[in-house]
Amino acid sequence: MINTKDQATSVDPTTTNSLRWTNSLQMEFVPIPGTEVMFSIWDTRVSDYQAYANTNSGVDPGWKEPGFPQDQTHPAVNVSWDNAQAFCAWLTKKERREGKIRAGQRYRLPTDAEWSVAVGLQGERAGMPDEKNVGVQGVYPWGTQFPPPKGAGNYSPSLGVDDYDYTSPVGSFDANQHGLYDMGGNVLQWCEDWYDGQQECRVLRGASWGNYGSTNLLSSRRFKCSPGDFCNSFAFRCVLV
Repeated sequence: MINTKDQATSVDPTTTNSLRWTNSLQMEFVPIPGTEVMFSIWDTRVSDYQAYANTNSGVDPGWKEPGFPQDQTHPAVNVSWDNAQAFCAWLTKKERREGKIRAGQRYRLPTDAEWSVAVGLQGERAGMPDEKNVGVQGVYPWGTQFPPPKGAGNYSPSLGVDDYDYTSPVGSFDANQHGLYDMGGNVLQWCEDWYDGQQECRVLRGASWGNYGSTNLLSSRRFKCSPGDFCNSFAFRCVLV
């Protein structure tokens, strides 16, 4: 159980249904009903990724050069799926060693199915992510209307719904029903899964600061990319298992 007086205490996600937990990097996690994991309430920030890079030689420096201004509270971008996996492995080892989490607990990326639950998507059929891509029409992270209303999130400037040309600080817009920020907009988020049976590309969800159009902004929209590729709209969100 979490000791709410000491956020450094190890955590058991299966017994914290109504609690929030903060880890050693001040990443906040909440349980998501319908899953067995706790989700970070925001994407991995520049400050979080810098802590990782500061203690690991050889980290790809692309995250330092997004091509536009960022501060410590923006999501770390130019991060590949492989990079995200390395971060999760590092954070797991670090916090097990420090006694923040137990031996059976670990950080990883959310699965495609977990991400769907966290964004509030219902009625998806079974199958690989490619089979579920845009399978639920007319449902967006903010609701059912399109175009999105003002303040719905950080999307392409062409939509005129926010004041950011590129990334925005995490938590700049309202959280969803589970207390999660930026489940739509700001950056695309890597998931654990292969996109299809060919096992060449991994899944990205959530749309980004550069996306527009009724199809690309759907909650059921899946993007795909090679696990070694990165872009200044690619980022990630951790879950704690």
